[in-house]
Amino acid sequence: MSNQADVVISRPLAEPSATLDKVRELLGEVAEDIARGWHERSPEPTDVLARDLPEMLRAGLIPSAGKQLRPVMCHWGWVSGHGTEGGRGHADLVCTAAALELLHLFALVHDDVMDRSDSRRGQLSTHVEAARDHAAVEALGDPELFGDSVAVLLGDLALSESAHLIGSTCTAVREEWRLMLRELVQGQLLDLTGTAARRRDLELSRRVARLKSGAYTVQRPLLLGAAAAGASPAVAAALSSYGGHLGEAFALRDDNLGIWGDTGATGKPVGDDLVSGKATVVLALGQQRLPAPLARRLLAGERPVSPDEVCELQQALVDCGVRDEVEAMITRQSRLALGALECTDLHPDGAAGLVAMVQLVAWRNT
Repeated sequence: MSNQADVVISRPLAEPSATLDKVRELLGEVAEDIARGWHERSPEPTDVLARDLPEMLRAGLIPSAGKQLRPVMCHWGWVSGHGTEGGRGHADLVCTAAALELLHLFALVHDDVMDRSDSRRGQLSTHVEAARDHAAVEALGDPELFGDSVAVLLGDLALSESAHLIGSTCTAVREEWRLMLRELVQGQLLDLTGTAARRRDLELSRRVARLKSGAYTVQRPLLLGAAAAGASPAVAAALSSYGGHLGEAFALRDDNLGIWGDTGATGKPVGDDLVSGKATVVLALGQQRLPAPLARRLLAGERPVSPDEVCELQQALVDCGVRDEVEAMITRQSRLALGALECTDLHPDGAAGLVAMVQLVAWRNT
């Protein structure tokens, strides 16, 4: 792989494309390096899988597969921290942003296994694809277990490569990365245990949203970029506040899209959170607002919610004002995020970029 420290950047450093171009280049090099060593060690095709792990990993990292929100946030954290002044820390920024894409692939693949999600981004989830490959050739063993195992291995491979990239960055970036991973794992565990315990309290639901989704999507990527730039404590504090509020808005929008979104736009089945009884803010508010008999029947978690009941629950949550209340919470958190940008220590280009990101994050439809 090329030495990122030697990269010459032709575009203005304040533009996200100056970072994203280099991130795509680096991820392509990572994928090629994995595939080359993989096939040298085992040149024969896999006997069961239609695609081997390096092909799956490359497909999961192509730019069209996602919004690249985390690398973009990382970039704006770097700009806000005055990294554009001499290009300070841009090599660390590129490595970190690429590592975020690998980490996100790891999180999505493992999350789909835990949630038993059949699709992601309009395509079969990794564990479902692998299970179908297994069944198609009538392979030995349980197709579902095989599919889960392949997905775990793909996630492990992505996580390992992300750790390798982060290992080359400065101490401040590595420390932020370590904290982010702790939060991500804790948020995922709270999601699992909260669902299993049929929790419907609002505080837990908001905590899950912040840790599992908001922190690792918005807040920590911003702080990672700021760390790469060697940002001041005042900048880091402003970005942490902005990222905390906008991260919660992101998670709340995710909840609403998961229940009332357009599957064609989101690439995920609508209503899965209702079927699984996840400890979301929407269901916590529903527990408070729905008539008691309806809440007991549809939110108690004693049995799975049927497809017909999903439609009923979707409408009931609208009728009792839950969807509107979540929208109001998104608006409130977005305004608080904008207020955090009044910090005069932020680079003006970074602050302007983050103002624009509020609209893209909080009012997206995918």
